[in-house]
Amino acid sequence: MQTTRQNKISRLIQQDLGEIFQREMKPTLGPSMVTVTGVRITPDLSIARVHVSIMPLGGARKEEVMQLILQNNSDLRRRLGLREGKQLRIIPQLDFYLDDSLDYMENIERLLKN
Repeated sequence: MQTTRQNKISRLIQQDLGEIFQREMKPTLGPSMVTVTGVRITPDLSIARVHVSIMPLGGARKEEVMQLILQNNSDLRRRLGLREGKQLRIIPQLDFYLDDSLDYMENIERLLKN
């Protein structure tokens, strides 16, 4: 059960990371579209588990884009700190996970149509 503070910080991180992926990380990640689908934060606010959905464009694969995100983890945390430095005392460590719920839904739809 998450507290109200955890929920507020999760929403704040989700919104800011979404903007960072859309605006600032475009040159690094290429033409792929990255969406932050959810953020779960630990009770001590030190670790944020970020779930991202990746739509690869331009011949890239999801695994390659996820690898780029993991390689640029410290840069993403720094950019997040620049945005949230006044609201959070400590910027949480970011753990990224690939959200494959869209692939799962497409597979279910394909199976139901056959």
